[in-house]
Amino acid sequence: MRFSEDWVLFENRELLVLNKPSGLAVLQDRTTEINLWALLAARGRFFLVHRIDKGTSGVLILAKSQAVQRHLTKLFASRNIGKFYVAQVLGAFPDQGTLLIDLPLKPGRKSRYRVAGERADIRIDGKTYRLARKSDEGVEALTRIRLLARQGERSLVMASPLTGRTHQLRVHLAWTGYPIAGDNLYGKPGSALQNDDRMRLHCHRLVIPGFGSFSAPVPWT
Repeated sequence: MRFSEDWVLFENRELLVLNKPSGLAVLQDRTTEINLWALLAARGRFFLVHRIDKGTSGVLILAKSQAVQRHLTKLFASRNIGKFYVAQVLGAFPDQGTLLIDLPLKPGRKSRYRVAGERADIRIDGKTYRLARKSDEGVEALTRIRLLARQGERSLVMASPLTGRTHQLRVHLAWTGYPIAGDNLYGKPGSALQNDDRMRLHCHRLVIPGFGSFSAPVPWT
């Protein structure tokens, strides 16, 4: 694989904004497969600001200087970045407007993450998914989510992570009963409905104060 200029959504002296393809890791992972960072080496010097999973496609922001990297990192850490993902999930997601998933996360087994509580304790309180019994474990994880469309036995949803935890959207959706199609780590093993040629999670738009709004079209709609 080679770097494609078709991936470039925007570029100036401060930023390079890419539409990362699904199946391409940002950094070297446990496999020997090529990664985005290696592909970028011949194009210039860049500084990592955030990451999206290997199976996730969509908007990825890279800084062209350490000063810009520090500024953007602070914006992400202070939750001032608007993040909008589109996911295709199994099942009929509730058509109740914008819901909030307020479920803390903690590391699980075999490089997985899990809700810091029992699945049976997850409740919908008004328009919020939360644990019936609070846990002292884990870290805060918040996701806003709403239905976009029903697609047969699947649903298309818009998800906005308010916190930036590893695998947050994947865990939140799986644990509330709507795993992302093609997610073999958190999905339903052996389910024909779960199987797909890619993970159906896409970073559709990032809104960055002082820099603008950057979007990548959803590749499967």
